[in-house]
Amino acid sequence: MPLALLALAIGAFGIGTTEFVIMGLLPEVAADFGVSIPTAGLLVTGYALGVVIGAPLMTVLGTKVPRKRMLMLLMGLFIAGNLLSAVAPVFAVMLIGRVVASLAHGAFFGIGSVVAAELVAPHKKAGAIAMMFTGLTIANVVGVPLGTFIGQSAGWRVTFAIVAALGVVGLAGIAKLVPELPRPEGVHLRHELAAFKNAQVLLAMAMTVLGFGGVFAAITYIAPMMTHITGFADGSVTWLLVLFGLGMVGGNLIGGKFADRALMPMLYVSLGALAVVLALFTLTAHNKIAAAVTIALIGALGFATVPPLQKRVLDQAHGAPTLASAVNIGAFNLGNALSAWLGGIVIAAGFGYTSPNWVGAALAAAALVLAFVSAALERRDGARGSVTASGTAVEQRTPVHH
Repeated sequence: MPLALLALAIGAFGIGTTEFVIMGLLPEVAADFGVSIPTAGLLVTGYALGVVIGAPLMTVLGTKVPRKRMLMLLMGLFIAGNLLSAVAPVFAVMLIGRVVASLAHGAFFGIGSVVAAELVAPHKKAGAIAMMFTGLTIANVVGVPLGTFIGQSAGWRVTFAIVAALGVVGLAGIAKLVPELPRPEGVHLRHELAAFKNAQVLLAMAMTVLGFGGVFAAITYIAPMMTHITGFADGSVTWLLVLFGLGMVGGNLIGGKFADRALMPMLYVSLGALAVVLALFTLTAHNKIAAAVTIALIGALGFATVPPLQKRVLDQAHGAPTLASAVNIGAFNLGNALSAWLGGIVIAAGFGYTSPNWVGAALAAAALVLAFVSAALERRDGARGSVTASGTAVEQRTPVHH
């Protein structure tokens, strides 16, 4: 794997850390600005919505810019957003900083996925994408717990200053290690938009929303579930999230490896197993050891879907993959927001803290159904194509007599 992937992974590590570390620092931020916890929660929601909007917006703006330069500009935006958060005098300014940082998120992973895939041989593309996403998964094992600890000890502003410094390292790495890749000839915005007319691209994105949404339905409410139902102490939530992060790292690498060999079977197995494990979580949440194992499995199975889904979008949007790739990153965040909202609804309805697991299982099962639909459509279109091709061949072999 080329060293350029390391630079992309460092950028991904910084982005992953800033996205998730805020969840552990909400009480400190809320107290500092004199706002309620739900109000401070807007820093999470605002970031997610910024990713959904920023992914297509920044990618469209970057269609005229070479990909390496665009990645560097996006890291600059990320640094600026985190510095603004670190020095914010009032809550509104911090919220603006979060949104500025989030605008870089979707386009960075979207364009980065395309660049990573171009740096390696065709049979290693999903593995290269997984290597970049490893930065995001390791952020959940190292960056988020460490950032939370630093924020609670030295102040949350220090955490965001360090995250901005990580962005500087990522920017330098991209400048030094990522080669100048020529922009594909003849690719314009209308070509990029045309990818969305492809039913397979839309199906892959819907699988992303539902499949990864299944993960976040459970994980968003992991703290109250583990403390109220399982009986863990509040301080245990940090290491439970480390277990989740370790699962993500393993699942991401396995997903990348097997997606290059058999993409659709990899999706069938990971989505099907994810639906089963999420359903079982309603039972295993009542036992400490079983709950810990289940959390790691949810991370592994959830992230095993990421490289194959991202590669599926790239494959189906061939010729103009950049915008589709970035929008698919937005789809992950849309899934996060949707599932967190649905999970909140079932808890508020009185079904208990384990009820979001059933929501997650239903979402993952729906994604599995879409995977089968996608494969069936592909087989049908392939059969039509072979019939047309054989018909053309017969016409060409038949001599024409005058």
